[in-house]
Amino acid sequence: MRILVVEDERLLADAIAEWLRDDAHAVDLAYDGAAALERVGVNDYDVVVLDRDLPLVHGDDVCREIVAGETAARVLMLTAAAEITDRVDGLGLGADDYLTKPFAFPELAARVHALGRRCRPAAPPTLRRAGITLDPARREVFRDGRYVPLARKEFAVLAELLRADGAVVSAERLLEKAWDEHADPFTGAVRLTVLKLRRKLADPPVVETVKGAGYRIP
Repeated sequence: MRILVVEDERLLADAIAEWLRDDAHAVDLAYDGAAALERVGVNDYDVVVLDRDLPLVHGDDVCREIVAGETAARVLMLTAAAEITDRVDGLGLGADDYLTKPFAFPELAARVHALGRRCRPAAPPTLRRAGITLDPARREVFRDGRYVPLARKEFAVLAELLRADGAVVSAERLLEKAWDEHADPFTGAVRLTVLKLRRKLADPPVVETVKGAGYRIP
């Protein structure tokens, strides 16, 4: 998934981002509310992890803008305020979920996964196509029963191709879903990752290149 983490405590923000990246997500960071709104305006996020007490633009206002905008992003609001009234207020703003600080990283990751499932059509827990089996929860891939070790980007690209169910996925779409905002679209990162993925999946070739359109697993 493409995730935006908005948190003014930089060490915490960086730690959340690293945890989610280890789960094969593409993660962008914003350390204040104004930067968050700027990123939401130009990027298509699946989930926004949003601290409520932010500088420049308050988290409540950021949440309102996200909910009012034309975006499918789900909002997980973070706050140190643990009172029931605070949680009710946060959900009343349109947040999809609410997590109080301090929190456990595994719980945050689980809540992000749950929100991600809501923002896209339902998919089977395990993805299967052309002899490939991908288990998102275990981060395991098998080809005709053979275990295939994949790097994070390779895993994310393969998952996106499998979710397409045979349809063509553009390089731009793969770049958007598997990389963060710092990725240079002219580096050939997608092409190189697909090349490595093909080698690891071995023969017969399963990832097709559709000239001028993208890639697919037929």
